[in-house]
This record gives sequence, C-alpha cells and structure tokens, in this order.
Amino acid sequence: MAQDKLKMIPLGGLGEFGMNCMALRWQDDIVVIDAGLMFPEEELLGVDIVVPDISYLTENREKVRAILLTHGHEDHIGGLPWILSELNVPVYGTEFTLALVEGKLEEHRLLDDADLNEMIPGKRLTLGPFSIMPIRVTHSLVDCVALAIHTPVGVVLHTGDFKIDLSPPDNKPFDLHAFAELGKQGVLALLQDSTNVDRNGYTPSERAVRPKLDEIFGQTKKKLFFSCFSSSIHRIRLAMELAHTHGRKVAIIGRSLDNTTEIAQDLGYLDLPQGLVINPGQIRDFPANKLLIMISGTQGEPMSALSRAAVNNHKFAHIDAGDTVLLSSRVIPGNEKSIYRMIDHLERRDAKVIHDDGQSGLIHVSGHGSQEELRLMINLVRPKFFIPVHGDYRHLKRHAELAGSMGVVDKTILLEDGDVLELDKDSATKTGKITVGRVCIDSGGTSTDVVEDIVIRDRKHLSEDGIVLPIIQINKRTGLVENAPEIVMRGMAIPEEGLIAEARHVVQRTLEGSSAEEKADYGVIKEKIRNDLKRYIQKSTSRRPLIMPVILEI
Repeated sequence: MAQDKLKMIPLGGLGEFGMNCMALRWQDDIVVIDAGLMFPEEELLGVDIVVPDISYLTENREKVRAILLTHGHEDHIGGLPWILSELNVPVYGTEFTLALVEGKLEEHRLLDDADLNEMIPGKRLTLGPFSIMPIRVTHSLVDCVALAIHTPVGVVLHTGDFKIDLSPPDNKPFDLHAFAELGKQGVLALLQDSTNVDRNGYTPSERAVRPKLDEIFGQTKKKLFFSCFSSSIHRIRLAMELAHTHGRKVAIIGRSLDNTTEIAQDLGYLDLPQGLVINPGQIRDFPANKLLIMISGTQGEPMSALSRAAVNNHKFAHIDAGDTVLLSSRVIPGNEKSIYRMIDHLERRDAKVIHDDGQSGLIHVSGHGSQEELRLMINLVRPKFFIPVHGDYRHLKRHAELAGSMGVVDKTILLEDGDVLELDKDSATKTGKITVGRVCIDSGGTSTDVVEDIVIRDRKHLSEDGIVLPIIQINKRTGLVENAPEIVMRGMAIPEEGLIAEARHVVQRTLEGSSAEEKADYGVIKEKIRNDLKRYIQKSTSRRPLIMPVILEI
C-alpha cells in the first residue's frame, strides 16, 4: 500500500474559463468534481456549446463512483446532459443545484434514469475511499459549496467558485470556521478559484449594490427594465424588494428567469408579497411608473428577450422613449460586440441605459474572491500543495505566484487540462498526460449532435473561400453525359462569368478524358472532377473553395 498515490486529473477548466471538470482517482475509484460547459469562441462556426472530452472517464467507466457538483452555474453543470448520456453515474449536489440540474436533464429526456442525491453543507458522505465534506461558501448564486475530500493520503480541498461574504442576503454566510478547522487538521492540497486573481482588495458583499439600485429605482419616472444573470437569485430578490418598496408591479420575461424564480420560490429563497408579480400580458394595464420588468438577456444573446425588445420585436416588452434599462451584470469577455450592439438599439429607442461601465456606481458585484480573499483562504487552510484552478493560463500562473509569495505553502503546482498529478503525504509530481480536449455540440446538446473538427474546418473553409458545385447529368443506361455540365458558385468574391465558362470546359475535358468504366463509378468520376477543378481555380484565382461534384442520374 505504501506506494499508492492519489491521482488528480483536470479534464477542463484549467487553461480556459468554463468547462470545469476535475477527476480524483485512488486505485480503482474515481470521483469527478463538476461537469461544466463553455460557450464557443467565434472561430467555432455554428457550434452552440463546448464540453470536455471525457474519454478518460468512459474508458474507466466501471471505476467512476459519482459526479460532485459545487454549484449550479452553467460552467459547472452545463456538461452534465452530455456526460450522463455517455456515463450514467450518481450525481451529488445541494438542493438548489439539483433543482437546476433536474430542469436541464428533463429537457434532454435524461431525468427518469438519473440518480440525483442531495448534499447538505456540514454533513459528510462516503464514496469508496473518499469521504466528502461539503462546506458552505458564498458566490453570486445560492446554495454553493466547497468540497473537502478526505482521501487515504490527506485532505484535498476544492473551493469551487467563491467569495468571502459574511453578510449575504440569504443570511447563510461563508463558513470561515470550517475552513479554519480544516487548516488545523492539515490540508494536503488546496485547489482554489483563480477567476479574480487580477483584482486587488476584497470583492464587495452582495448587499453593497442595494444603495445604488435603490437610487435608480427612486429616480426612474417611467418603466424600469431590470436585467441580471438568471441564476443571480440574490439580485433578483433585491430587485423585487425594491419594486415593492417603490410601489412597482413586477413582470418576469424570459424562460431562464421564469424557471429560476419558480425554483427559488419553491425552495424558499424568494418570499414574494401577494400580488407583486403580474403576468406579462397585464403590463399594459398599469401606468409606466408602476412597472418593473425583469427581463433576461444581459449578454446580448441574439434570441434573448432583451435583444428582441431592443429591436421592438417582443410581444410584451415594449421599450419606449424615457424608459430605463438597467443591466446589473458584468460583460463576459467575448460578448462585448453583442452587448454593445444591443445597447445601441436601446439608445435608438431613446431609452436610458445603465450598465457596468465604471461610471454608473456599484450596480453589480462579482461572485469571485479578489486577491485579499484568496490570501485569507490560503492563510486559513495552510495547505502543503497549492493548485490554482478555473481560468486561463495567465490567471493560473499569477495565482500560483501569489500563493508562493505568502510563504505558507510548501509547493505550488501549475496544472493544465490533461496533466496527471500524483500525490502522497509528502510529494506531488506530474507523471504524464491523458487525452483531453473539447467536444463541440450543435443546439439540442444531445450526443448525436457532436460537431467533428472536420465539419468546423469545412464551415471555416466555406466562410472564407465559398463553394463550387459542378452538376453533371449522366444517363444511367448508356453511361453518357446528357447535357453540358452546370457550375454553381456561391460565396466567391470574384466576378464569376468568365470563371464559370472556363470551369465548365475543365469539367467537360475531364469527362471526355475518362473511360466509360470511370464514368460509371461515381466515386472515381467525382474525385477526378474535384481535382481538376481545384487545380484550375487555385491557379487562376489563388482561392481554394469547397468543391462538391453532384451527379444526377437520368
């Protein structure tokens, strides 16, 4: 037993934001922490979501004991439908996290077969050689936990996403005491959220946005449209309290907001006064200064309720001159274009737009700890090994430097997706790499809609160089070409007339130079036409369009 080591293998989330997924392995037992997705970069044309490649888990399927979820954000639970369709294992999460997971699995028709188990902060659960203690942390979502995983070689502490908020709106503060206790007992490895490692100081409490929002509610003379992340229950609750105080009725528009407010009410996170919430259809029955419209779409998503309202294309949400639109959220990197395009449309409607531009006061606070909180956590826990998680490489590197400079950690280790880290009581060494990567999925998110690299390459190819379709009619009986070949070109940024005529000749010559046997074998003749056309077009235009010969049998 002496030579047994604990293996830690990140499958996603170390080297990118999103797609968080980490495997811990002791001998023949594996537990997985989180199962997130990532939204695609622009070059992934037509891809809706990106999830981690879990081939390591599927190859070891009989060893996977469970998936443990730290909280319910998409970058931590969004990959679950995909993973569970490949690997049906028990899932553990807090009450609110599981409520979000249920909705997601129902959508993908996976709920009936899923094995969902509730974790209660402060209550241990045992899975094989792992004993897991969920510890309450605060974040921009409710019911979030860090996981202290007791293994045969020591405690591995995974913080999940967190900030240290000692006065959160739901009065369930960050459990500093539990972390201090762990620190006394000794922690082998601390895996800590790196999202805000660039920010100095502390992240303000969720309550800190109240004064500014209260002021905006008081100054708004007409309709107030309020948009925040649909998972920000604290922010939704605050907006509804302020609406009640300022005598406004609340209409909720947008499927995601609808779902989470319903779950939050069922689980007691939202306690709404009778008659406060009205149906979107009732908006026209109330004066403009008596309305708060909670609307989804802070990131300018093309089909979101707010984007549609901004171009006056929503059944219930009509934005008129003088209305105020308040975006109580941050700009997620990569979404700048769509957000500012939406703000432009809102400005055209003469609405007053208040967003987190540094000039509007405190209308949004982050859910992630800044440098001082990261330091405080490291000081409390005093781990032997420190491993930064959640972020691009530069965030992980900066975080490792921050931890190293404090002098309380024996060793900081920079891991990336696919690295295998082996730990025992005294050492931590990288011993190899496994296959990891990303799986691109087209809408629907079911396993049948996986987009292979070659498809993305074709889409890129089409977007840059266009497509050429040579259409040839061949008589099935005689094997003779019936008419002159037709050439269809799309997306070629060059005058096509002369090119089409010449391309037709090229195809004609290929056909004339082919034997009856070759013409009868459509695979061969298509390949010959593709090669000859490709050579001609590349030579005369320096372009490489996608060439797809079509053979019509007559």
